[in-house]
Amino acid sequence: MKFSGLQKTSLIDYPNRVAAVLFTPGCNLRCPYCYNWRIVVNPKPPFLNEETTLQILEERKKYVDAVVITGGEPTIHKELPRFLKRLKERGFAVKLDTNGLNPTVLEECLPHVDYVALDLKTSPEKYNLLGVKEAEALLKTVEILKSGKVEYELRTTVVPKIVEEADINRMGEIAKGAENYALQQFVSGDTLSEEYKNLQPYPPDKIAEFAETLKKYVENVVLRV
Repeated sequence: MKFSGLQKTSLIDYPNRVAAVLFTPGCNLRCPYCYNWRIVVNPKPPFLNEETTLQILEERKKYVDAVVITGGEPTIHKELPRFLKRLKERGFAVKLDTNGLNPTVLEECLPHVDYVALDLKTSPEKYNLLGVKEAEALLKTVEILKSGKVEYELRTTVVPKIVEEADINRMGEIAKGAENYALQQFVSGDTLSEEYKNLQPYPPDKIAEFAETLKKYVENVVLRV
């Protein structure tokens, strides 16, 4: 494994834990509102190699008790399950962030993770806006997580144009019976697409309305706005 970066301490990326965050290069989506687009579109060295990364994490053990693997998209890297196993063998709690488009790799990872955050970005019918033709694999991933092998959450960054009222209902249908669902505020700025750099986010009360819609499908809906 190689990594585009490491955030040594985070209080927000792993629920109720102090974590280090590793960023993997590359992604199989091209979300126009992506803020990590530099490591997605054209990842450049210097990269952290696996052994150096593990050494840094070992040295951080007195400050953190968990590691979050995010991206980019971690599951495009075939070495991921083996690396997660090495983290677990060193005593870390492990959280994996994924877009859910590689369910086979995710299943290989599950024995070595404690928590999965799945980005349900919009209704499957609109994934063409994110650079893929269809999202059948995503639906399989949702069902894998619902089987209860590992603690998880579904989460959506509520981006205007990408996520609208009809999409919320569709995503609610997909998420029905899930444990946790988080709605996150979109922050404009340094995004992949120029169109989204100055896009006005939804006001918090609109996101609260979306949350009420989702509560018809998922009992525990969290707002991060």
